Amino acid sequence: MNYQNLITIEPGKRSGQPCIRGMRITVYDILSYLASGMTYQEILDDFPYLTQPDILACLQPVQQ
Repeated sequence: MNYQNLITIEPGKRSGQPCIRGMRITVYDILSYLASGMTYQEILDDFPYLTQPDILACLQPVQQ
């Protein structure tokens, strides 16, 4: 799956940080939740508008 389409950057949204599908939740937010010990399922339960591919997209290396 091409996860690059799930990460968006808009200058006026969250100070231009990479966000999930144009929403206001950032890649940094997701990575912080995972680093704090939250599981995928806990994140999905807390943010029902997210999907597992959204989380996986945050874990993919940046391709140039």
